[in-house]
Amino acid sequence: MTSALRVGIVGAGLIGGKRAVSIAQTRKGKLVAVADANFASASAFADKYNAVAVSDWHTLVASPNVDAVVVAVPNVYLAEIVLEALHNGKHVLCEKPFGVSTSESIKMRKAALKSGNVVKVGFNHRFHAGILKAHELFKQGAIGEVLFIRSRYGHGGRKGMEKEWRFNREISGGGELLDQGVHIIDLARWFAGEFKTAFGLAQTMFWDTKVEDNAFALLRNDAATIEFHVSTTNWRNIFSFEVFGSHGFLQIDGKGGSYGEERLLFGRRRPEFGVPTLKSYRFPEGDGSWNREWRNFIDSIQGKCAPCGDALDGAYANQVIEALYRSSAVHREVRLRSLQK
Repeated sequence: MTSALRVGIVGAGLIGGKRAVSIAQTRKGKLVAVADANFASASAFADKYNAVAVSDWHTLVASPNVDAVVVAVPNVYLAEIVLEALHNGKHVLCEKPFGVSTSESIKMRKAALKSGNVVKVGFNHRFHAGILKAHELFKQGAIGEVLFIRSRYGHGGRKGMEKEWRFNREISGGGELLDQGVHIIDLARWFAGEFKTAFGLAQTMFWDTKVEDNAFALLRNDAATIEFHVSTTNWRNIFSFEVFGSHGFLQIDGKGGSYGEERLLFGRRRPEFGVPTLKSYRFPEGDGSWNREWRNFIDSIQGKCAPCGDALDGAYANQVIEALYRSSAVHREVRLRSLQK
């Protein structure tokens, strides 16, 4: 059945291209259509995979020849396409963020529940080898209860980056917090559960833009505190995600490519304290997260598992981001409400 699943991609850019590669490499599904407002881009993309190119995404999501749709477009356009795809009975993989607001996320989630189709959010960081191994150890009780999480995620940007769509609030919906911060928020919740309060500072430090190029955050629940910083002025790419528990810690550094080889350090506190026992893991094979995530999406359509990173996860991440923006504006901690499941 997986080879027969017909897939359409809306958005012939970098991320749409990564999804197309995963479809081909995993042999789970067949890319049959590509839509992009730039028809030349759609045609060049489609030619690589013997697919049909269209310039109007409405045509793609309404096509009876498409079973599942990947929505890989700038943030402000995501919700409209997802909603119409669901209305037309398609399964959907929506790249992060899951819309540009909590209200958009909730609307899409309600539509997904009504349709009965699978909606997955593109939280591909969950599928990095180091993160997966760390979460496996965590679920086994290797570090005990989570006390705090500390993370840094950033890059140095590109010359002229301030002119790109990601720095245009009318298209992006936000800055670095919505771009890379959404991944850290999702991962932190995956390990530590829902948060009750958020305190944030969104700042524009360097780039000539009206959105933040740096964001600092503290999230809390009854058991754990999360601290993170995301940045487009880090000047070198960095990914660091550390989970500290009552019995030990998990430290993930790098995520392949320009972020460096992915590594995991597992530390276990000794009964007598002192230097902990340490075990290192290396993942030199490169970034396999896209293929793993695609397999999860297809398996969830087949009913073999639940989507890892679903519509509720997407809505929750957006709720936290909105709380952090509000906190930054009013200079105080903001309370979060639990979203209905």
